[in-house]
Amino acid sequence: MNAAGQQGFGYRAKRTFTRLLVFTLILGLGGVVVFLLSQLNARTFTLALMDGQLVVMKGRTAPAGAVPYRPGDPRLADAYAPITVEGQDVTALTQRSFTERDELDRALFPLLESLARPRIASDEPARVDQGLYYLRRAEKLSGITEEQRLTLKKLMTDVAYYQARQKLEDARRLVSDALTQLKLAAESESRHARSANQMLSTVSPSARDLEEALRRAVHTLSG
Repeated sequence: MNAAGQQGFGYRAKRTFTRLLVFTLILGLGGVVVFLLSQLNARTFTLALMDGQLVVMKGRTAPAGAVPYRPGDPRLADAYAPITVEGQDVTALTQRSFTERDELDRALFPLLESLARPRIASDEPARVDQGLYYLRRAEKLSGITEEQRLTLKKLMTDVAYYQARQKLEDARRLVSDALTQLKLAAESESRHARSANQMLSTVSPSARDLEEALRRAVHTLSG
C-alpha cells in the first residue's frame, strides 16, 4: 500500500509538473507572439481619411493600433503631413498597409501627381503655386521609383514653363500700366508733367514693341 501510494503521488506530481511546464511554454510562446506582432505593427504604415485629408498613420508598439505619423525630422514631417484630397478617390489607399516606408512613398506619389497636374497647367498663379506645393511634397519622398522620378522631373520642367509664361504676362501688364500712368502724368498740370512727357516720348515706342512681343509670346506662341 505504501509503495502504491508513493507511485500514485509520484504520478500526480509528474502530471502536475508536466502541466506547469506546458502552461509555461504556452505563456512564453504567447509572449513571443505578442512581441513579434508588436514589432511588426510598429513598422507598419497605413493611410486614413480624416476630415477630407489623407493622414499617414504609424503602428503603435503593440499588437494593434496606430497613431498619426509625426517624424521629428522637419523634411519628413513636411513629406508625410496630411494631404487634402480635394475630391480624389483614395479608397484603395486606405485599404492598404505598408511595412516599408519606400512602399508608402510609391503609393503616395500618384495622389500628389494627380493633385499637381491640373494646377500647374492653370492660368491662375495661385493654382500654379498649389501645384508646385504638391510637387515639392513629392520631391521629399525618397522611396519613389525611377519612373516616378522621371515623371516628377518632367512635371517640374512643365511648372517652370508655366511660371515663366506667367512672369511674361506679369511683365506685359507692368509695362502697360507704366505707360498708362506716364500718360496720365503727362496730361496733368502737375510739376511732373514735363518729365512725364519726356519719359513717354523716350520709352513709348520701345515699350509698345515690348508689350506687343510679350503679348504675342504669352497668347500666340505658347501652347
